[in-house]
Amino acid sequence: MKNILKQIPYLLFFLILGTYIGIQLNRHFSFSGNKKQIDKFSEILSYTEDYYVDTVNSNRLVEDAIKGMFSELDPHTVYIDKEEQSAEEETFRGNFDGIGIEFQIVNDTITVVSPITGGPSESVGIISGDRIVKIDGHSSIGWKNQDVIKKLRGEKGTAVELTIFRPSSKITTNYNVVRDKINLYSVDASLMVDDETGYVNLTRFSETTTDEMQNALQDLSAKGMKRLILDLRNNPGGYEFQASNVADLFIDGDKMIVYNKSRVKKFNEEFHAEKSYPYEKIPLILLVNRGSASASEIVSGAIQDWDRGLIVGETTFGKGLVQKPILLSDGSAVRITIAKYYTPSGRQIQRDYKDKQKYYQDVMARQESDGENIDHKTEKDSAKPKFKTKNGRTVYGGGGITPDYIVEAGTISNYSVELRKNNIYYQFVRNYLDKNGKLIREKFKNNLKQFVDEFQFSEEQMQSFIKFTESLKVKYDAKGYSTDKEMIRAWLRAYVARDLFKNNGWYSTLLQSDRQFKKAITLFGEAEKLEGRSK
Repeated sequence: MKNILKQIPYLLFFLILGTYIGIQLNRHFSFSGNKKQIDKFSEILSYTEDYYVDTVNSNRLVEDAIKGMFSELDPHTVYIDKEEQSAEEETFRGNFDGIGIEFQIVNDTITVVSPITGGPSESVGIISGDRIVKIDGHSSIGWKNQDVIKKLRGEKGTAVELTIFRPSSKITTNYNVVRDKINLYSVDASLMVDDETGYVNLTRFSETTTDEMQNALQDLSAKGMKRLILDLRNNPGGYEFQASNVADLFIDGDKMIVYNKSRVKKFNEEFHAEKSYPYEKIPLILLVNRGSASASEIVSGAIQDWDRGLIVGETTFGKGLVQKPILLSDGSAVRITIAKYYTPSGRQIQRDYKDKQKYYQDVMARQESDGENIDHKTEKDSAKPKFKTKNGRTVYGGGGITPDYIVEAGTISNYSVELRKNNIYYQFVRNYLDKNGKLIREKFKNNLKQFVDEFQFSEEQMQSFIKFTESLKVKYDAKGYSTDKEMIRAWLRAYVARDLFKNNGWYSTLLQSDRQFKKAITLFGEAEKLEGRSK
């Protein structure tokens, strides 16, 4: 026994030594190729730091090298620096710590566009149109956006003093605002457009999206919703599991919603409908456009493949790749494509991306003709692979989700482009409300429907708008103005509505002249027929 005890230290030593040698040999044979390349990069970086004619920023060189490496892969495998990553986390998490305002800098002055509902700024009485002239006693005139964000955001529970000038009363007042958790909502608007039609605008798929959608649908149901338009236009996507959960709200049983295929088996996944909801049989229409991507296309693809509702608008972006975010030690991150996703019928949504410049240009240059496309005959000559929906309709893979009814958004003149690019609408309306806001609020109070039905800009006011645009160096274009006049009037009304009623006011006003929405609301009969055929 004593001899055995004496040998134990030697046995442990050789066991540890053998394990170490095994690890090193494994590293050598598994990663020797990669190590050579890493050593090569380090050697070149060292020579550059030592010998280059000017001082070099090594961090920037490494970041550029990573971006160069990723440029050989797909367009969605990307490097994100520390600052960008922080903003990305807020977007996907759905909240940040701050004072809760939306702002613009107009004429070098921080202007409150809107206090966020339920946020600390709203609770102390800050309103739309207030000008922040000092922050913690220091003038904030001439600040840039990043300066404002840096000063106003901060740890929950900390305070900041704002000196605010209110044009309507000509009074300057100090407000002590205690920072709190501010929610970034996925549901931008939720409203009834008539006695039985609900409308929800969904802008992203973050951690809180499904909860927000459920709350919105419950609220609309309580108001009498019997059918729904879900607006996914310009929704760039987000979390895949959130897209599956949103689709599950409308798809019954345990039907497939989306599945992933990867070179690495552990990333192969399937997402199915799991829970029962009261919205699985209501007539449903989804609005999409060329800015609807990724998670938006998961929801649209599942709804279309199961013939659960109609897709209306423009062909979607065509992003069918799944990224894994990986946080790096310095706070930066990479998002690496790990899989491709497929709709229930087997469609891959991802477009060809060999030419990356063309990949983005093609989306903007794409032209489609308005028309019924239930059987997708507009794509009948396509070389893309064919698939079948539940009802046997032919749909195509490899190029986004093509709508069942194609409706182009419409074009606007260069004059209108300049008006929006130079923020003319908001500046004009801000001046208008500084003078007339109190009277307008007293007239319409909390009655959005009355505002939508009655409020209008007169011809005299439209002429004032033209003069205002010229004062800001936007050249008047009579033809462009004539062509877009009613659209311009609608945008002006929408900015006023947003000031009075926030996002619901904005959308309630703009939807009246939205050709894609106006077409969609006439198609519920077709949506019910499609749903009826699938029972």
